[in-house]
Amino acid sequence: MEKVYKVQVFPCDICLCRLPSSVLLWVITHLSPALSISQIGQSEDFQAIAKFNYDALEQRIHFGEFGYYQNKTFHVDALLLYKEGVMYKINRHNKTCTRKELKSSFHPLKVPHNATLLGQVVLGSMSHHGESLLVNSWAGEIPEHKAKYLLTFTKLGCIPVSCLYNSPKTGGITISFFNNIVGIVDPNVFIPPPYCTTATLEEGSNDFFSIF
Repeated sequence: MEKVYKVQVFPCDICLCRLPSSVLLWVITHLSPALSISQIGQSEDFQAIAKFNYDALEQRIHFGEFGYYQNKTFHVDALLLYKEGVMYKINRHNKTCTRKELKSSFHPLKVPHNATLLGQVVLGSMSHHGESLLVNSWAGEIPEHKAKYLLTFTKLGCIPVSCLYNSPKTGGITISFFNNIVGIVDPNVFIPPPYCTTATLEEGSNDFFSIF
């Protein structure tokens, strides 16, 4: 008779923090992955590759992004400082900078507590050792944005693998994470260049995806 195993899965936050009780709590507060982003909206398709730096403790994110939109290529160097409420778009070649209000809230890379577990699956192959990756998939809704999402995280380490997001405003957005490094490779990416401090503060958007 085939044995049936019950798998217990809990939502995870995306530093490894060791608690006083020696229980290991996976809460990734610093991550330096690369991203591929594609958007299928109401008008033009959008595709981009980005180097992404994430600091949950200080609530700051940096994107170095190269992409394709409306038959043209583009490059975006964006620094989002949520505690200061400021977003910088930086042109390091021309030494120019735009400075905008950052109205959106900081969203940690984690599984929301009200998300529903869809299942646990294996990416790749289970035929040979090293060919597979065990992941958990979660789904949920964000009523205030009329949005739905599908998140995939690794079972071990709670490393983000992919995110599917859809709302009437943004259309469908697919984000894939790869080459993840737990920690910050270069902390200087979170420091705006000197020429950015004199830039005039402009009105910004409250939509995180507007930076793309």
